[in-house]
Amino acid sequence: MPAYAIDLAPVVGIPVADSDSVFPVRRVYCIGRNYAAHAVEMGHDPDREPPFFFQKNPNNLDPSGTFPYPPNSSDVHHETEMLVALKSGGTNIPQDQALDHVFGYGLSLDMTRRDLQGAQKKMGRPWEIGKAFERSGPCGPLHPVSSVGHPDQGRVELKVNGEVRQEGDLNQMIWKVPEMISYLSEYFELAAGDVIMSGTPAGVAAVERGDVMVMSIEGLGGMEVKVV
Repeated sequence: MPAYAIDLAPVVGIPVADSDSVFPVRRVYCIGRNYAAHAVEMGHDPDREPPFFFQKNPNNLDPSGTFPYPPNSSDVHHETEMLVALKSGGTNIPQDQALDHVFGYGLSLDMTRRDLQGAQKKMGRPWEIGKAFERSGPCGPLHPVSSVGHPDQGRVELKVNGEVRQEGDLNQMIWKVPEMISYLSEYFELAAGDVIMSGTPAGVAAVERGDVMVMSIEGLGGMEVKVV
């Protein structure tokens, strides 16, 4: 074993439902504009075009149930998404074998400093300042494939203070889970511990301190996150 120059950072883990174990996170991939209605509300053509991805950091994921409103922004949006967790990986994975690599599924929120993201877009710069900030990925427990199968349809909903803000269905995803895994594996070597945030339906909007977000996906339960 090498002698590390500083203490190792803690491993980020997502709880596994009905278990004492946690899922160790290696990388976080997020697909953009994967629901047609959301593409339209963001000012883009909903026609199927090659997918694109950005990344969050593993320690952006947070199962605590609270979301601290981030600094240097006055327009922070919720984006409700199904999270896909991989138990194995590789390169150039065929679509018909992609689901063999999935450990399970869960709930997640891609919280976004929309004002900062918008400014970066106008300048043609990367989005990390708007996407990959501290605790920007609230998430719920993972449900293993052995318990829930591979959800490919089911209602997706987000309420803020009891009011429905986002609603859709997993079957509305433009790029399905096997396609996302296969496509990513053409450009990255996927591995156990990687997670994919699979895109958000329409209805993204701003939150304020004190708001309570309640997210649910049919077959995967729900989670509550308070903005503090």
